[in-house]
Amino acid sequence: MTDRSAPVAADADDRQAVEHILGRPLSQTWPTGALPPGTRVTVVRDPDWDGPWQVEFPGTIDAMGAPVPNEHAQALSGELLYWVAFDAPQCDSNGDGPYRKAQVWGRYLRTKPEPAG
Repeated sequence: MTDRSAPVAADADDRQAVEHILGRPLSQTWPTGALPPGTRVTVVRDPDWDGPWQVEFPGTIDAMGAPVPNEHAQALSGELLYWVAFDAPQCDSNGDGPYRKAQVWGRYLRTKPEPAG
């Protein structure tokens, strides 16, 4: 049997910390058409500037909070913000981090094809 108590506890601790900072609970209502939790993705760099991450790397859409609309002035119409758990900790383009999980703009996510077999 696999012991999932540590990851589940860490996920609950992450959610509680983020909710405390935001001053509100994270939505758990998954938008129609959004990438589902557990989807394997590659976090990519922007072709027009040196960021937002130092390198491209793999991760997984995290169920800590549902994707929410990106309300930044430079967001694309209908763009979502996803919580992504990184396979290995990463630094952003400013050198901050390393982070093991972050909210990532939808435009910087590419889905990874399922392995054949």
